[in-house]
Amino acid sequence: MRARLKEPWELNVMRSSGGRLAEVVALLREAIAPGVTTGDLDGLAEAAIRERGGIPSFKGYKPGDVVYPATICASPNEAVVHGIPNAVPLVDGDIISVDVGLIYGGYHSDCAFTAVVGEGDPEVRHLLDVTERSMYEGIASATPGNRIGDIGHSIQSFVEPHGFGIVQEYVGHGIGRLLHEPPSVPNYGKARSGQLLKPGMCIAIEPMITMGSHHTKTLDDGWTVVTVDGSLAAHFEHTVAITPRGPEILTMLDANRPKA
Repeated sequence: MRARLKEPWELNVMRSSGGRLAEVVALLREAIAPGVTTGDLDGLAEAAIRERGGIPSFKGYKPGDVVYPATICASPNEAVVHGIPNAVPLVDGDIISVDVGLIYGGYHSDCAFTAVVGEGDPEVRHLLDVTERSMYEGIASATPGNRIGDIGHSIQSFVEPHGFGIVQEYVGHGIGRLLHEPPSVPNYGKARSGQLLKPGMCIAIEPMITMGSHHTKTLDDGWTVVTVDGSLAAHFEHTVAITPRGPEILTMLDANRPKA
């Protein structure tokens, strides 16, 4: 299926949605510390979203038979995505991937990051750095006239020389009135392949990278996705609009936005 191009007024609403989500993400980043639980982070996120006039995108989400019960996905260590928040305290040296979305004005925004709890090992910090930088490599390729495959190719070309695994079972996606819209946005692929990128498209670019094998499995809770080999995983995501001037990151605080 083809992506539905957003009208200028829709992009303005999505900017408002993304800006609110960026504020929530900043609060979550600041709150991560030893002793904090992912349940604590979930409560903080829901309160912050509702204070900003938003609705959590994930809470009550039901793509199949199982309803997601929380506002954020909190995925520690070997968990890649979709971890359910709980009452287990984070400890020094953990890594935690937080994925969060909100609806504002009828439009979704979606963002994720991975953080080290406390100090952390330099090799682990390298995993996080490579994953985040690969996201920006993918975003840089999200220009009109390029294709979906160019995004994945840019991510793959950046990650593979570092020896990390690229999760293939889960990919980025279009976004707008629905949390998940066409097209799918893989984090690997062949340049100049796939759907043509056009102004008005909005996509979530979200590399999921591991320190070992790229293979994953889902736990018995029906949601939490972990690496099969137990290796650590990192996940970063931004909601991006394709504009005539290039990619615009919608889920970034204004002070951090790159200048046009």
